[in-house]
Amino acid sequence: MCGRVATPLFDDEHLVSCAGLVPVLALAEQAGLSELVAEGVGLGATRVVSAGVNPAGKVTSIVAGMAASADCIDDLQVIRSGGMKHLFEQVYAPATLGQFLREFTHGHCLQLASVARAHLVNLAERTELLAGIESQAYVDVDSLLRPVYGHAKQGASFGHTKISGKQVLRKGLSPLATRISTRQGAAVVAGIRLRAGKAGSGKGAASMVREAITIARAAGATGQILVRGDSAYGNSAVVAACVKAKARFSVVLTKNPAVTAAIGTIAHDAWTPVRYPGAVLDPDTGELISDAEVAEVATFTAFASTKHPVTARLIVRRVRDQNKLDELSWAL
Repeated sequence: MCGRVATPLFDDEHLVSCAGLVPVLALAEQAGLSELVAEGVGLGATRVVSAGVNPAGKVTSIVAGMAASADCIDDLQVIRSGGMKHLFEQVYAPATLGQFLREFTHGHCLQLASVARAHLVNLAERTELLAGIESQAYVDVDSLLRPVYGHAKQGASFGHTKISGKQVLRKGLSPLATRISTRQGAAVVAGIRLRAGKAGSGKGAASMVREAITIARAAGATGQILVRGDSAYGNSAVVAACVKAKARFSVVLTKNPAVTAAIGTIAHDAWTPVRYPGAVLDPDTGELISDAEVAEVATFTAFASTKHPVTARLIVRRVRDQNKLDELSWAL
């Protein structure tokens, strides 16, 4: 057997492997991608003289490559394969795009993020991307932990994540992302910020939520905006950002003495049973659950010891303790 790995090569000059890029990039250009990059991204003085030339063409090449499933610099060769040069102009080689990307600083990333926000607003105006946003919009915030390899990877560090319901330490990067969705439209990324793997899940979340709400308003959200997040975002900074922006919020609070005291005021007959149509996976324990009960504390003041106390509804859910099925025992 031969130990060499075969690499497929698409080099027929009369064929294209990614013809679907034509309508994708046409829509991107109609929404002003090149113009936005040309106006908003400037690298200034660069270590490699030619690296900062024509950022619009280079960003467009990278976007096209990513749309064609490229996930590293070398993969961007896909936009130069076969007859692609007959479809597009200013298609750059991976080495050239790599030089361009290596010149980026944090400030340049902020420039590109501003372009992405403006482009999303333009897309929402031209298409049904966020259909129904005028009546109800949802903003979700969450963090990820993506593994990376190599000792020289900038920002890589060990952070907590869940795999099969178990908390583990994993070396990687921890991007924080916000997305906007509607009842009729799928979620789209509103913003993403790369952070070290050891960064706390909620670090920087308040400013990201403010940006996402601003984008939603610019995209046509004239009605209600609901911000949603798990317990990492149930803090005074995120909630204060929502209140200031006149957005509603639904976040998870960690259990503390104030929450416990409020739960204790719920009458025994105030719990409403919830029957799931099928067993679902509990995100905290990884166990299958099939029933639960919910109750409401109509007036609850959270973050009372901070500068931004908030009075709102407290919704409590409890599920039956799987270890004590024969008893009336519940876990909150």
